[in-house]
Amino acid sequence: MLFPTSRVPARADAPCRRVRRLERKLLVYAGLEDLILLYPVYAVLFAEHGLSTAEISSLFAIWSLTGLLVEVPSGIWADAVSRRALLIAGPLLSAAGFALWVLLPSYAAFASGFVLWGTGGALRSGAMEALVYEELDRLGAASRYIRLMGRAAAVSMAATAVATAAAGPVFAVGGYGALGVASVAACLLCALTAAALPEHRDGSPGDPADGADRRRARYAGTLTAGLREVRGSRSVRNALVMAVVLSTVWGALDEYIPLLATELGASTQEVPFLVLVVWAGVTMGSLLAERAGALSARAMAAVVATAGAVMAAGALSGTTAGFALLGLAFLVFQMADVVADARLQSAITGTSRATVTSLAGLGTGVATLMMYAAYGAASRHTGHGLLFALFAVPYLGVALALARRPSGRADDPAEAAEAAEINVKRLQ
Repeated sequence: MLFPTSRVPARADAPCRRVRRLERKLLVYAGLEDLILLYPVYAVLFAEHGLSTAEISSLFAIWSLTGLLVEVPSGIWADAVSRRALLIAGPLLSAAGFALWVLLPSYAAFASGFVLWGTGGALRSGAMEALVYEELDRLGAASRYIRLMGRAAAVSMAATAVATAAAGPVFAVGGYGALGVASVAACLLCALTAAALPEHRDGSPGDPADGADRRRARYAGTLTAGLREVRGSRSVRNALVMAVVLSTVWGALDEYIPLLATELGASTQEVPFLVLVVWAGVTMGSLLAERAGALSARAMAAVVATAGAVMAAGALSGTTAGFALLGLAFLVFQMADVVADARLQSAITGTSRATVTSLAGLGTGVATLMMYAAYGAASRHTGHGLLFALFAVPYLGVALALARRPSGRADDPAEAAEAAEINVKRLQ
């Protein structure tokens, strides 16, 4: 197995009913989180209220910077206090931001809304992965993490597609007000779903009513434990770097897909359909992540290297037919992304799981900003097709790193646990 996902053998008497309840709640949460009807039109809302392109770009910068600043502190809070509390608070902050946009449309309100939305997203980052992995592990079902998170990603994408399709008809009936009400309602339902998620922690998370000095000491201890785990564990460090690299490159290139489409000759009306082709591949990659987790390191290396070559070929094809190749490449990248997250969760052994995951999120955010800067600078000298091909090179590096991973040993506890779990499944 490429990424072992359970440290203990699965129990034949594992409480499967509770596992299924957790899975259903997470999928509902993931769907509601992205069922935001304002998504496809908020830039238009800003422009219609007099904002220039530069002002709109500054809002996006505020959004990104907020996420970076809150990412690690939110992970520490999740580990020190409550992950479920952050999963509840995140959608509530997003709801407040969307309400501001519709009720008080102005630059200040738009900026405040992005701060709230960025904070809400950062609160959920890390806390979600930590809660889900540890709850599954507690129920003897940690091996289901890859499949569940892959399905959650697919549900999120489907919800975004539904929101995009519904935005037009809802706007025709009630304008931006109706879109705002629907978006706020989805966030509120998302928070209610989070309140129903289970959370069983080893040890006693700190009481928010503790004194300021005790809270500061607890937060500092949580951060120190997370940093110590990253520094002291080679497997955690390697998994964290792998997760950052895998998610950064294709995640940043996604923003430039419409520009690549127009460069290849697509009309404005054709661009959304070409983008849909790519995102259909991403959705399939989410659903196939569990199978990818069963590949050997060398097999995954070959798949990732091939995907990089396929992306380059599609981008350099000179025709919109090449978007089928891009969709195939992005399928692999998303699949590997989900598996890399599962490998990171499996490698973490301490109590600062959300903190370590948030460190990975921070690394991804910083690397993404650097990628945007590099892409923007290079775009002055060459076209999008060649840039997509050049940014396929990091995936060859990922493939080389995977190919150099040592083979699992028969006496490896994680490998033994995985083999035991497979045997249990065969007997059921």
